[in-house]
Amino acid sequence: MQNASLWRAVLRVENAVVEDIEFDDQTQILVVHVRPRRPRQGRCGTCGSKASWYDRGQGRQQWRGLDMGTVQVVLEADAPRVNCPTHGPTVRQVSWARHGAGHTRSFDQQVAWLATQCSKKAITELMRIAWRTVGSIITRVWADTAAGVDALAGLTRIGIDEISYKRRHKYLTVVVDHDSGRLVWAHPGHERATVRAFFDALEASGTGRCAQITHVSADGAEWIADVVSNRCPDAIRCADPFHVVGWATEALDAVRRDAWNNARRAGHTRSHGWAHGRRHTVATGPALALRRARYALWKNPENLTDRQQVKLQWIAKTDPRLYRAYLLKEGLRTVFKLPVDQAGEALDRWIAWARRCRIESFVKLQRRIAGHRTQILAAIEHGLSNGLIESVNTKIRLITRIAFGFSNPSPLIALAMLTLGGHRPTLPGRQ
Repeated sequence: MQNASLWRAVLRVENAVVEDIEFDDQTQILVVHVRPRRPRQGRCGTCGSKASWYDRGQGRQQWRGLDMGTVQVVLEADAPRVNCPTHGPTVRQVSWARHGAGHTRSFDQQVAWLATQCSKKAITELMRIAWRTVGSIITRVWADTAAGVDALAGLTRIGIDEISYKRRHKYLTVVVDHDSGRLVWAHPGHERATVRAFFDALEASGTGRCAQITHVSADGAEWIADVVSNRCPDAIRCADPFHVVGWATEALDAVRRDAWNNARRAGHTRSHGWAHGRRHTVATGPALALRRARYALWKNPENLTDRQQVKLQWIAKTDPRLYRAYLLKEGLRTVFKLPVDQAGEALDRWIAWARRCRIESFVKLQRRIAGHRTQILAAIEHGLSNGLIESVNTKIRLITRIAFGFSNPSPLIALAMLTLGGHRPTLPGRQ
């Protein structure tokens, strides 16, 4: 056939011979008949090793290629099987598509690029494929990408956290490189076995890599700390300041709820009718004011509005116990603003204050803080937090919304790694 080189360039099929081209008027599909060049005819589709002929397989096979304008393109070729020494009878390898795929490599590459740039609707309408097909494509594109790069190379300072990706307590554990800001690993689950799986992968990718980890930041969860201390005993563990202050905020909110319930029991309510056979009441007076004081208590003092500052002043006059809990929360937050040579003494004073404050939630909190004292001071000294990881988690939450509809987490992880792992796909034919 004339102009075969031009067709190979247009169709992006390498190491192949274009035998014939026909256009189906009824389906409006361009069918391109191709065959591999002779040196590549006898290779296993799974591993690529040379293998002997086995049989003709299931006949001719088709692969969806990139559209030419508005016309769909399909590549068609024989699909004989070879007898691989490792995998047995296997469909032979072709240069234009991955083994077991129904689309060409160029098609996969364009879909993967679109998945990192566009909405679900834009991808499915432009490429004329189902969303579950997009999930299959990005999974195999990431598998190929991961096989060609060492995502775990050079890790020294890492952060570990978990993120919910689905209802009913479905979580991913993610690991981020503090130095490059890349997402380097993600896996379903949030338990000790999941963290061990990361360190197993790290050690499998290069002997002694666990020993190269110098700093690990986390939220203080025992299921992370236990594995890190076992697999990286020399690494400096840093407790994330945001989570530590979050513990104090939770303790403060427990005190606020107690104050609100006490105000309701004191009669600061009014009837709000009946529903489902029960009388409903709503808060009034001090109970209503305490219910609406949550954000004034949570926010940093420098971010308070005038109205919230007045609310705090009212709490200081009417509920000294709740105001003392607020000062405890702010005192712990202040510790993270101090230089490292002052933070240790300030933290010890805060622990002593919380121990004798006679507020149950803060008495429990000071025990937790005392148990994480070394990690808290290490975070202050080395300036490490999970802020970078929380930023990555925010992007993963957006990706989770895009990936809604995938039946398992593998496509979600593949899309997150392609988007945030530093190995974004490029459009076909471009560097």
